[in-house]
Amino acid sequence: MKMLTKREKLHQFIDNAEEKRVKAIYDLSEDEIEEMQQEYSEEFKAELDKPIEYSQSGGKMVSPREMGMRLGKIRQKMAK
Repeated sequence: MKMLTKREKLHQFIDNAEEKRVKAIYDLSEDEIEEMQQEYSEEFKAELDKPIEYSQSGGKMVSPREMGMRLGKIRQKMAK
């Protein structure tokens, strides 16, 4: 059975399940559910948006490879 089919059947099951069964399923997964619904502060969201805004306004970005090379050079200097 494909995952999409499993998800659809599970959704349908939960939608029609008795209250105590839904509670039991929720209790089994509560920690993961709470982690998925974590709220981020507006300040944190703004920090995440800064690199995007910088790039969109013409700021120069470097590739992960280039950043790794730059960090490697810094580490070499610090090790001396």
